Amino acid sequence: MGSKDQGGGAASSGGGFFSSFAAGMRTWGTAVHKSVNGLLGYEGLEVINPDGGSDDAEEEALRGRWKQEDRDSYWKMMHKYIGSDVTSLVTLPVIIFEPMTMLQKMAELMEYCELLDKADECEDPYMRMAYAAAWAVSVYFAFQRTWKPFNPILGETYEMVNHQGITFLAEQVSHHPPMGVAHCENEHFTYDITSKLKTKFLGNSVEVYPVGRTRVTLKKSGIVFDLVPPLTKINNLIFGRTWIDSPGEMVMTNLTTGDKVVLYFQPCGWFGAGRYEVDGYVYSAQEEPKIMITGKWNTSMSCQPCDQEGEPLPGTELKEIWRLAPTPKNDKYQYTHFAHKINSFDTAPKKLLPSDSRLRPDRYALEMGDMSKSSSEKSRLEEQQRAEKRVREAKGEQFTPKWFNLTDAVSPTPWGDLEVYEYNGKYTEHRAAIDSSNVADETDITSIEFNPWQYGSSSSQ
Repeated sequence: MGSKDQGGGAASSGGGFFSSFAAGMRTWGTAVHKSVNGLLGYEGLEVINPDGGSDDAEEEALRGRWKQEDRDSYWKMMHKYIGSDVTSLVTLPVIIFEPMTMLQKMAELMEYCELLDKADECEDPYMRMAYAAAWAVSVYFAFQRTWKPFNPILGETYEMVNHQGITFLAEQVSHHPPMGVAHCENEHFTYDITSKLKTKFLGNSVEVYPVGRTRVTLKKSGIVFDLVPPLTKINNLIFGRTWIDSPGEMVMTNLTTGDKVVLYFQPCGWFGAGRYEVDGYVYSAQEEPKIMITGKWNTSMSCQPCDQEGEPLPGTELKEIWRLAPTPKNDKYQYTHFAHKINSFDTAPKKLLPSDSRLRPDRYALEMGDMSKSSSEKSRLEEQQRAEKRVREAKGEQFTPKWFNLTDAVSPTPWGDLEVYEYNGKYTEHRAAIDSSNVADETDITSIEFNPWQYGSSSSQ
């Protein structure tokens, strides 16, 4: 590969790489995936240090957030689940959690949503896709955090405002399998996702398959994008330093025109070789490369017009289209400034729904550093969820989401079919009624009791 710019992308002088890369990506990116190279260490487990270094493998493996006795005990409990989908099979200790839920994690994709604003304003159809693809890549810096978010309670919601003019709403619509649905909108775009995680426990690692359907509609042009991200692998869950990688292809398709973006996320090799690197192309509907895209998902992404061979066009330059914003130093949970905003009430609307993730007592206790209270509150909420399920079954009723409707559509994904939910518009009416009200909201938002329950107090029976 040619020389690197500051963001890790190949400079225009590195066109030879793109020529050979384009040949392998011509048929919509069916490139041969490289396997992850590893070092054998503690008990034969992979113990790659993605940050580099030459520490003894066993010493590296013994590093981690768990005490020795905790790791050994948890390993004895977990090894029987090897090869299984552990999404809802086991109760996990709060020691591995971050003070955020999966619904909030979904909202993190909006940190750099100004890239979708630029896509909407862009007249060039291929640069439009380059901006949209950079937006899809930008969230991976947040995804590398090794802490687990809380699983949302059935009926839990998350609302976000005061960021780039957007209104964001997510709702947990299924407990098993866990499914979250979200709708986001501003003057430039709408974003809709149905997400169902599927996992495979491999011993000291777990693969997470993003079974979901994403639709982004740009309002000016009316075009619709579909996104299929790569799987994510969490390495060294119990032994060694935990780290996350997302090797494979990301495909974004313009459902209106047939154009596509195919980006290849390089797998992490020995001592972090290749980690973070992303390369690919914007293709026309005729499968011709139009713009090459390169960079690192933890730093920046750049693009440059190219010819049919994938070579940079003469007289053009590599243009940076996304760069990571400054982040807090030595943050306990590796949060960005935006992640802290997501947890704060600064991004909460007036008259916050009592089902909002911010109000969860287990999440808040962990944020305050009270792990014991977080653990007990987590257990209490989970038991209350089970109690409500018993009430629902006794009544012969099904859970009904409030803000989203189940459709008849079934969306195929690389990891299985997915039932699709759609936004029903009721939240827009709800928010408009509140915003038009002359009654001031003087409620202390922190005093609102978390309440996602469909049956209210009956759920505790």
